[in-house]
Amino acid sequence: MTTEGHSSVGRASKEAFQRARNVFIDGTTRVTIERDPIPRYMERGEGAYFVDLDGRRFLDLNGNFTTLIHGHRFAPVIDAVTRQLQSGTCFASPTLAEIRLAELICGRVPGVETIRFVNTGSEAVMFAIKAARAFTGRSAIAKIEGAYHGAYDWVEVSQGSTPSNWGQAAAPAAVPYYHGMPASVLSEVVLLRFNDVELVERQIATHAAHLAAIVFDPMPSRAGLIAPTAEFISAIQRTAKQHGVLVIADEVLSFRQGYEGASARYGLTPDLFTFGKIIGGGLPIGAIAGSREIMSVFDASAGKPALPQGGTFSANPLSMVAGFVSMTALDRAAFDHLERLGDRLREQLMAAIARHHAPLSVSGAASLFRIHPKAILPRDFREATPTAVQAHVMKELGRTFAENGIVLPSGAAACLSTPMTTADTDHVASVFDDFLARRSDLIESLAA
Repeated sequence: MTTEGHSSVGRASKEAFQRARNVFIDGTTRVTIERDPIPRYMERGEGAYFVDLDGRRFLDLNGNFTTLIHGHRFAPVIDAVTRQLQSGTCFASPTLAEIRLAELICGRVPGVETIRFVNTGSEAVMFAIKAARAFTGRSAIAKIEGAYHGAYDWVEVSQGSTPSNWGQAAAPAAVPYYHGMPASVLSEVVLLRFNDVELVERQIATHAAHLAAIVFDPMPSRAGLIAPTAEFISAIQRTAKQHGVLVIADEVLSFRQGYEGASARYGLTPDLFTFGKIIGGGLPIGAIAGSREIMSVFDASAGKPALPQGGTFSANPLSMVAGFVSMTALDRAAFDHLERLGDRLREQLMAAIARHHAPLSVSGAASLFRIHPKAILPRDFREATPTAVQAHVMKELGRTFAENGIVLPSGAAACLSTPMTTADTDHVASVFDDFLARRSDLIESLAA
């Protein structure tokens, strides 16, 4: 089954990396770039596939970290951006394009009455937290241990905690993400564990006087891509409301779980939303949204608002037109297609696991999935964190996929895109089944 030529990074990528090391401290300009041991450089995208500098073609299960829900070079986006380029790339004044995309999102997502555009998901989360602080007059936040919410100090707390420092299960420690993170930041973050109802109720009640918001991704990718229980969703909403704490639904990644988003899928009714990734059609974007009452902290119509928010490229027309045509194409039929593909693939992967009696499991929903080197499906970040042996097995699985022309993200959600077909997902399942059959030595190491 192995496709000749996919066994390693090609010469052109190696040469590019050597050039990059002269201008980037570690050879790349994003810490999230995967390397084994060096990164693979891209030349172009083609629908569900991309082609590297050495002419090798790969099925893309990364989608620039789930952003490219229509795959690469989506024709409506290319056409819309090309037309907009003829009129201008950015202005200090608003355009009709931002109104059209705002109307689409406000008309689709329950609970979204008004919206503001920014440039990234990180920026969206940052301003949502600031909005919660401005509205409540409180400064601290609560978040799920291990969950990723972008590059803002407070949400980075315990983003990368490990068994050596994450503390007791009943009292998760606030762990700095980078050397030099201020102690004051750590003191303003309350840690919760995913699907732990008792801990949520106790932590929120204990710290309510200082809590502005709970930042919550309904299915956090890096924390395991695990589905929330109905009891956990209920506990978050009930406890937050009881103590006047706002709920921020971070749907920067999870919004792709349905036509109305992840909150609607799981019965969550947040006070604020953050969006990004798929709403920009492959261009930089972020958004904060919610009720008019809470979003009024941004209101500058009568002078300085409670929360000033600007941004040179916020609501730039290129991102706005790309996002509008991309989201327009994401109709219910498109989501139904992705749901069917995702269900089919997850079932195939789990069938292969059962057939080979392999100690692995699969999580995810809709167009998202993640393979765990765990016999029992993890329930939270701690259970999903791999041991050294488990991490080695996943590294070898990723290499096998690459040898067969498939890019599988490491330690995060893999995603499907609308141009994919059952032939594409069947190939993924076939390569996985072949890996389980041929690498019994690795599979046995998991049970040791």
